[in-house]
This record gives sequence, C-alpha cells and structure tokens, in this order.
Amino acid sequence: MSSNDTSNTVDLDTAELAHAEKAALAAELFAPGVGAQAGPPTTSATATGSAGDTPPGAHSHGGPVLNGQPVPTGSPAERFTSTDPDAFPKPTGREETWRFTPLRRARQLLDGVPSDARLQVESDLPDGAVLASVEAGDPLLKGLPEPVDRLAALTRQRSNGATVLRIAKEAVLDRPVTLRLSGTGAEDVVWGQLVVEVGAFAQATVVLDHAGLAKYSGGAAFLLGDGAQLTVVSVQEWAPGTVHGGQYDSVVGRDATLKQVVVTLGGDLVRLVSNVSYTGTGGSADLYGLYFADETQHQEHRLWVDHSVPNCRSNVVYKGALQGDKAHSVWIGDVRIRPAATGTETYELNRNLVLTDGARADSVPNLEIETGEIVSAGHASATGRFDDEQLFYLCSRGIDAETARRLVVRGFFADVVQHIGIPELQDRLMGTIDARLGALPELDEQPVEVG
Repeated sequence: MSSNDTSNTVDLDTAELAHAEKAALAAELFAPGVGAQAGPPTTSATATGSAGDTPPGAHSHGGPVLNGQPVPTGSPAERFTSTDPDAFPKPTGREETWRFTPLRRARQLLDGVPSDARLQVESDLPDGAVLASVEAGDPLLKGLPEPVDRLAALTRQRSNGATVLRIAKEAVLDRPVTLRLSGTGAEDVVWGQLVVEVGAFAQATVVLDHAGLAKYSGGAAFLLGDGAQLTVVSVQEWAPGTVHGGQYDSVVGRDATLKQVVVTLGGDLVRLVSNVSYTGTGGSADLYGLYFADETQHQEHRLWVDHSVPNCRSNVVYKGALQGDKAHSVWIGDVRIRPAATGTETYELNRNLVLTDGARADSVPNLEIETGEIVSAGHASATGRFDDEQLFYLCSRGIDAETARRLVVRGFFADVVQHIGIPELQDRLMGTIDARLGALPELDEQPVEVG
C-alpha cells in the first residue's frame, strides 16, 4: 500500500474493531443460525425469467435454455388465462404456479364443490359510494380480467354473480369505504366476487377487512376510470384454521393512480394473486404488502404487473417476518414491460426477516423487459435476520435486548403500515404485530455460541 493510503489503514483498523464489538454483541443476542432460511435455497431470479424470444434491444432477467431453445418456466410472457376451470389442469404441485403451495390444505377449495355459504358482511358507505349486486352473465363480469389459475376460475364460476361497489364520477369520499367480511366457521367453501368501479377523477379508499374462521375463495376487481385515485387496503386477520385464496385484478385508466396495501397476519393458509394492467398512458400503481407468518402458517403473495402502454409506472414493496417451526412465506413478483410500453418506470422490492429457526421464506422476483426505451427498471430481494448495527446502536444506549429487537421489527414494518393512511387501522395492526412479537423466545431460552 502506498504512503498516500496510510489514513485508510487507520480507518480500516478502527472499523474492524467496531465490527468485532458488534459481532460479539450479536452473538449474545441471537442463537446460531437465527434468521437463516431453512431448507434449500430459493430459486434465483436468473432461473425464473422469460422463456419467450427476446426482441432486439430488449432485456430479460432469466430465461433458462436447453439445447439452444428456451425452456418454459411459467413466466408472465406465457401466462394462460381462462374463465373455464377445466381449461386448467388440476394442480399436482409440480406446476410453477403451485409448487410452493401446500395443496393438501387447499384441496377443499380446489375441488370446487358448489356452495351457498356466505361470509357475514358489514359495510360502512360514505356519500358517493353505492353497494349493489349483479347476476352471473352480467356484461360487467364478462369484461373483467380473466382468471389466471384453476382456483380463480372456480371462484368466478361458483360465485354466481358479484357484489359491486360503485364510486361516482368525480366523487371525493370523506371517509374510507369499509367492508368487514367475517367467516362463520362453516365447513362449506365460501365463493365470492367483488367488483369496485371508480368513476373518472373520483378519489376513494376501500378497506376489505377479513376476520373469523372460513374456507374462502374470493375474487376482487378494481376498475379505475381516467384520472381516478384509489387506495385499496386488504387485511387478512383470520382466525387459526382459515384457508383463503384470492385473485385481485386492478385495471388502471389513463392518468389514474392505484395504491394497494395487503396485510396478512392470520389464517392457516392465505394465497393471494394480485394483477395490475393499464389501459391508458400516465397510469401509476404502488403495491405494498406486509405479512407475518407464525408456526405452521403458509402465506403466499404473487404479483404480476403488465406494462403494455407507454409512460406508466409501478412500484412494489413487500416485507415479511417469520417465526416458529414450519412458518412459510412465498413472494413471487413478476413484472413485464412489453415492446409498446416505452417510458416505463418500475421497481420491485421484497425483504424478509426470519426471527427463529425452522421458518422459511421463498422470494422470486422476475423482470422481463422487451424494449430498451424505458426510464428505469429494477428489482431486489433479500432474506436475513436482524440488522446487527441497529441492535448494537440501541443496546449501546441502554435499551435491553428484547426491547431493541421489537423496535427493530416495528421499524422494519413501519414504512409499509404508514401507507394505509388510516390511523386507527394502523394502530390496530401494529398492536397485533406487537402481540405476535411477544411470542418470541426470551434470550435466556436461546443457546448462545461461546468461543
């Protein structure tokens, strides 16, 4: 090293000493391997990209090749849709769409037995919002985005119509629309379809608050007129034993703005598929998600953003925490930028915080770019344990280790929760998270590595 680098040598020694101190504190705080993903590593993005031909000047993450030919991967470029359940094969667990899902738990939904069972619904409707219903075969339902898997197709067929929430053109609602959907504990599967129509230049917030015990498969479509602004908050705070599958479709009009916040805390199995498409330039979509999987819970969130028109944007931020044996989360983020979607700006991020041994987080971002004329595009995914630097900072200021650990988790989730924009709901959800954190093992119950 040259004499000009002397100061850097001193800084490096100091940094190494500080790092050693932090590592020693971390060893006292956590058991060996806490936060490491259990089981085999997740599939990397480079193995799950587009299997289609890439146009000149395009960019694609992934695209495995065998003997010079692309191998089908189930990517957005090959996505099959249909309203006919029989057009989809019965899932075996070998399909890309179903390979993470515990099919034994979802079997009753996938069997598709018709049922007249319903959830209990309580609604709070401000002026400018009207709740109605339409029968199967209504032109409105025929114009919805098609189901992307067998369960969604069964839901569309078995629902026998839909509940429709209409927000009047140019209406500015003075409070959120709230639909409380509660399971009654019935053994029969509940099938349901919701359509939310937001008129041009209207502004609204819609809360779907799920609770109780149920076996529920529900579809929801959010149709945004030109210039409309819609915030959708979907809360899954189900009772233990609940199985919930759903497909959310958002169609964003010209210069319209969508913000969707999905919070999954309860239930035995929750599997939600969120799709976004654009019908005009200037559309914007922000998709936020928070999930906290406890012992044996399976929480699966699949997203697909289809950029097919110019000058639109999307941003995806999902964060999850896991604790307990066999807690499992799955996040799949697919974004496709088609050749006509010049001027696109998109980014997707997934972060997972594993709090105990025995939990597993699978995270697979996919980005397919078919034009070079975009503003920006990117993705990131990471799974790990607590931030040692944050914990060191808090503990060095007299905060005990357990409190410091809870503060770090609260901070991890806070930037997602704040996007809900409803203080009383935010407080309720953070209270639930705090209660879940209370189930973490005490430090003296965790082995400490010595040596």
